[in-house]
Amino acid sequence: MDGADEFMKYRSPLVSRYASKEMAYNFSDRKKFTTWRKLWIYLAKAEKSLGLPITEAQIQEMESHQKDIDFAMAAEEERKLRHDVMAHVHTFAHCCPTAAPIIHLGATSCYVGDNTDLIVLRDGFDILLPKLARVIDRLANFAETYADLPTLGFTHYQPAQLTTVGKRACLWLQDLTMDIRNLQRARDDLRFRGVKGTTGTQASFLQLFQGDHDKVEELDRLVTEMASFQKSYLVTGQTYSRKVDVDCLSSLASLGATVHKVSCRSWRHIEMLPPCGHSRQCASACRSRNPMRSEPDPLQTASVQWLERTLDDSANRRISLAESFLTADIILSTLQNISEGLVVYPKVIERHIRQELPFMATENIIMAVVKAGGNRQDCHEKIRVLSQEAAAVVKQEGGDNDLLARVQKDPYFAPILGQLDAILEPKTFIGRAPQQVARFLSEEVRPLLEPYRSKMDVKIELEL
Repeated sequence: MDGADEFMKYRSPLVSRYASKEMAYNFSDRKKFTTWRKLWIYLAKAEKSLGLPITEAQIQEMESHQKDIDFAMAAEEERKLRHDVMAHVHTFAHCCPTAAPIIHLGATSCYVGDNTDLIVLRDGFDILLPKLARVIDRLANFAETYADLPTLGFTHYQPAQLTTVGKRACLWLQDLTMDIRNLQRARDDLRFRGVKGTTGTQASFLQLFQGDHDKVEELDRLVTEMASFQKSYLVTGQTYSRKVDVDCLSSLASLGATVHKVSCRSWRHIEMLPPCGHSRQCASACRSRNPMRSEPDPLQTASVQWLERTLDDSANRRISLAESFLTADIILSTLQNISEGLVVYPKVIERHIRQELPFMATENIIMAVVKAGGNRQDCHEKIRVLSQEAAAVVKQEGGDNDLLARVQKDPYFAPILGQLDAILEPKTFIGRAPQQVARFLSEEVRPLLEPYRSKMDVKIELEL
């Protein structure tokens, strides 16, 4: 095909613009079909070791042609056979004439299809996990830096008691640490489909080995080990249970929810912005961080995968599995890029605090007046009236909060005027936020990152 012809058909922007080369390759045809050939080689090796009439020359022939796939021939074979696995069996056999009789011996199409999917899912998690760890590391550093910088807290989108910038970052981090545990668990829970046959009963292999159940079990174990899995599923139909896909993509959907929460919209409220090399880059960074959403395909597929297999999962799994991982990949790359250069504006934060803190400090003012000999009920009424007047200036006139000026002008508060600066010191309103940040980072975040320490220095250069 002429290279220009590539631009005559739709190309997924997830691959052409966003996802990393590693993740794009993980879901590529090259990875898929070379993995099929690896699996045929594993099967032949295991069958040979257990006594089937397969020669070393046949295996060496297969190994020597594992990567030289004639994609044009495979496409032509598929047009004739209407079956992708058999098309590639024929294509592999064409360059391995000696091994042709034993390629795919005893197997069904899901031997290569499903086992490859499980390998790709595992490898996809292995790409995502270090990226997520780096995001957590960068945000942990950010939280540590701003652990004691007061900022407005919000409940129901309304200004509430002060928190700190670092403490709010820890709220994001807490969700992200749950996500990394979820992804790691989903990855570690993956098993191999193994060598199970047409309906999962291993009947074809039992026949090959003359009814020797031990050899059939050993065949399953050997191939599983060659594919670097600890275990295979003990029972399958023709396919592994599609609940496995649900489990994997649910962890990505949960990550998507977290990233949506850690969004540009939230940053506006804490007076910070993502890094911007120039306006175009900034716009792209904000746009491309829309969260991935898990479509209902995996759940629907799992629920209607009746009996030993139906064929309704073939098309949508080609889309839902790949695109979920590809989207999660660019999200994490972008989030790392942003978290490495977050810019905080303390003066803007200070101005926002000044606008709201007098309202929050009224109880402290009342307590100071009482300590100075005043009556709580009288003081409460004075504060209530002045607060309503100041609120009217803010809400009806668009002015600044002048409650403090009103308090300073009222002779009733003369005994405590010298204490007002101390009463209104923002750091007296942040509670144990700095201590919570320190403990959370040391006990829960940093230990979680240890397995990824060797991959922590990777920088992300976005090519959007």
